Amino acid sequence: MSPKSPKPVKQKILVVDDHESVLDGTVNMLRQQYPEAEILTAQTAESAQKQMENDQPDLAVMDLSIPEKLGEMARTDTGIQLLRTLMERYPTLNIVVQSAHVRSLVRLKPAISTHEGGFTIVDKSLPLKEMLTKVEWALQGVVYTPREMRTGLEVKPEWLELLTLAFQEGLQDKAIAEKMNIAERTVRHYWTKIQDALGVYPEAGKNIRIQTQMRAKEEGLID
Repeated sequence: MSPKSPKPVKQKILVVDDHESVLDGTVNMLRQQYPEAEILTAQTAESAQKQMENDQPDLAVMDLSIPEKLGEMARTDTGIQLLRTLMERYPTLNIVVQSAHVRSLVRLKPAISTHEGGFTIVDKSLPLKEMLTKVEWALQGVVYTPREMRTGLEVKPEWLELLTLAFQEGLQDKAIAEKMNIAERTVRHYWTKIQDALGVYPEAGKNIRIQTQMRAKEEGLID
């Protein structure tokens, strides 16, 4: 008798928002899109941290304007501090920031640039279907930041080396990792950063690597 296959691990998503109507709307949309997932909720920074410690979710969808504890006033600073803490403690956590205060994220630009998990931002005023797109991107490990956070094209030397090895030497990620003496996961991390800097994101029917190559050529990063 062959051994039974292990049951697939159920995906866990934490939604953090102090507005019940927004929280309910977000949770309902996520349940429709990910019926097998376990959806967790938190309305304060304190409860969000407890949920993270206890349940270790795969993805956090969070507002920035939240209270520290029940009964306290919602503040953007509280959400910013929570986000900073989550990125420090859980470097591979996938994150979607759903907020009306996305400009304030410029304060976390260095932390976002080094975060290893997916990280996307969506303005709360946009339709919920936009949030679902950003959720899917974050789960794929994509990094997406608004244009105002991408002042000028910032390209690090290791990103240029990756572009050269991929598009001028034709190497795949495994060979690139060996050549650069880094982990393959780090190579994938570099790709997400390069693509965000170039404004290249997943599109149905389009190969994201080819789109990256075209944009890199347009910017003069490769021949």
